[in-house]
Amino acid sequence: MFSVIFPGQGSQKLGMAKEFFDKFEIVKNIFKEADNILNIPLTKIIFDGPEADLNLTENTQPAIFLTSYAIFNVAKKEFGLAFDNTQFIAGHSLGEYSALCCYDALNFEDTLKILKQRGKFMQEAVPSNEGGMLAILGTKLKIIEEIIDNNNHKCFIANDNSPQQVVISGLKNNIDLFSEELNKFKIKNIKLNVSAPFHCNLMKQATENMKDKILNLNLSGIKTPIISNFNAKPTMVVSDIKKLLISQIEGRVRWLESVEFMINKGTENFIEIGPGKVLSGLVKRINKNINTYSINNEKDIKEINLDV
Repeated sequence: MFSVIFPGQGSQKLGMAKEFFDKFEIVKNIFKEADNILNIPLTKIIFDGPEADLNLTENTQPAIFLTSYAIFNVAKKEFGLAFDNTQFIAGHSLGEYSALCCYDALNFEDTLKILKQRGKFMQEAVPSNEGGMLAILGTKLKIIEEIIDNNNHKCFIANDNSPQQVVISGLKNNIDLFSEELNKFKIKNIKLNVSAPFHCNLMKQATENMKDKILNLNLSGIKTPIISNFNAKPTMVVSDIKKLLISQIEGRVRWLESVEFMINKGTENFIEIGPGKVLSGLVKRINKNINTYSINNEKDIKEINLDV
């Protein structure tokens, strides 16, 4: 059995989906439609930059979704990949919106617009350069939680990505102090190049701004269970999905638990739809025996076998 996963912020890079854009008319049309819907030159930003513009959260989020959506449509409509038998879908943060759109629960226009707004409000929730995020490598979640609790560090677990990778969020000064504390224990940590402290209670204003917009989304009945970041459980209930998308803004991304759930329910193959191979790498760190596929070119699509 196979599940399909969609990446989030941090996977973006200049030129993503360019190979598909150059070859397939369907991708050109999708990108043109996105530019018209958002009334910004998103195509130019994705292909030509500058990189600083692509990395603006309100551009990054629709850009990654657009890339995932274009790749999904090429795989499905140009190569005939049948995703009807997908066991579960899941996305890392904004990737949940990509999953819902590709599996016909959200329409394309609404997804672009809600992600543009989501990115804007998440960016504005904390003044620029006052927040930060820190990736911690090679140390289990429980140990990191104990260090935070025992030293009263005002930092928050943002992403539980794999047994060897946890990401925390907080105000920049607190992140700096926590990094120094980790260095004392010789725990490897890397400050991330992000514009805000995502997935923690510092995003409260973003939640308030997005709540009604999410509740008013035209979400139709979904046919494939989506694993929520917030609780690592499957659902197909529209009202529940909306509540979880709201909670997800401040909530921890429980990626490790989500992947383990899918594997325990029988998923043996994961297909990553979107730029890069970040999620495939995380899946392999969670369980090295699982097959992963990531699509970045035609060759990648041809190597996928859905008869599993």
